[in-house]
Amino acid sequence: MSGFGKWLGGGLGFVLGGPVGALLGFTLGSLMDGAHFVSSSNESRGATEGDFKISLLVLMACVMKADGKVLKSELDVVKQFLLQNFGEEGALEALGILKNLLNTDINETEVAMQIGRNLNYSAKLELLHLLLEIANADGEVHGTELNVIERISIHFNIDKNDFLSIKAPYFKHQDRYWAYKALEIEPNATTDEIKKAYRRMAMKYHPDKVANLGDEVKKTATDKFRTINEAYEDLKKQRGIV
Repeated sequence: MSGFGKWLGGGLGFVLGGPVGALLGFTLGSLMDGAHFVSSSNESRGATEGDFKISLLVLMACVMKADGKVLKSELDVVKQFLLQNFGEEGALEALGILKNLLNTDINETEVAMQIGRNLNYSAKLELLHLLLEIANADGEVHGTELNVIERISIHFNIDKNDFLSIKAPYFKHQDRYWAYKALEIEPNATTDEIKKAYRRMAMKYHPDKVANLGDEVKKTATDKFRTINEAYEDLKKQRGIV
């Protein structure tokens, strides 16, 4: 798989060790014959684009296996997601790795804790956002999928309000207060509190926070940034804020 090194971008760091490394050993070993990788120390370089994408695939497998079965329709949905976000070459390579992961026993707690220790907070928020995007690709985030993503959030030590903020847009047709949750404020918030919350959340989820993880990840982060704007516009309309 000659393009794999290109897809990984900055090489691999922390994912080559610990439970994630053990999990990927056979898969990566079979791909390394025709590719060149850069193994980097997370302590010296920080998490790389490759680390983030491998982490996404491992956690994606956890979510897809949540109900005990993986349907072809689910793989088709995931393939389309990968194509839209990582290009044709990257998507095909990622799908090959994902299929191997789906046939492998994964200790969700161990891999989530390793990933959580090695990614910064903004990167972890973006991982959760992408997992919810994938779960919602068929138009609904199912309970089993949501439970897995919430457990991953806990292993990541994500603040409960931050998780509710990420989750809120996917339930906006069921929850009249979704915009408040997206901005991490109460329904009785004042106009001034709403404006302050919007500025705070816009800074927290600005795509530049994950720019070091590659253009594709920065692009996906823009979607979360848009939901913050959508929530603010929704509340402005409800409240008559100018």
